Amino acid sequence: MYLVQHGQATTEDEDPRRPLTDQGTADVDRVARTAVDRLGARPSRAIHSGKTRARETAQIWGSLIGVDPEESDGLAPNDDPATWVGRLATETADVMLAGHLPHLARLATALLGGDPDRPLIGFQQGGLVALERTDAGWMVMLVLPPSAV
Repeated sequence: MYLVQHGQATTEDEDPRRPLTDQGTADVDRVARTAVDRLGARPSRAIHSGKTRARETAQIWGSLIGVDPEESDGLAPNDDPATWVGRLATETADVMLAGHLPHLARLATALLGGDPDRPLIGFQQGGLVALERTDAGWMVMLVLPPSAV
């Protein structure tokens, strides 16, 4: 499971669609290339919230892993993480979710068995948090912020 916070986006005043900035695009590309080329990340699906900044983030990942990004519900900033906790319980393939805070932090915490209202993991725009399901539950495998690559 790869959780990716969208890259830096324009402000709503600059562009109401809030696309990635040049810096946001560069950060996402750098993290994704490192994860795919150097660390062997190979999610079979790239899923995003539908918001422009998350879609563009998923497109960068999708181009590197050879998949077309998919839009899904339940990934907006304030959505209930229980939706994806339930979906991931039956997911057998590695997936990448491109989304937003606070949702991603709440989802990661819920998967790790914590209280979603008290996040355990920090995210950075464009950064990656990789979790793996084990017999004992989910565990953190990697935290890769743009500043680390």
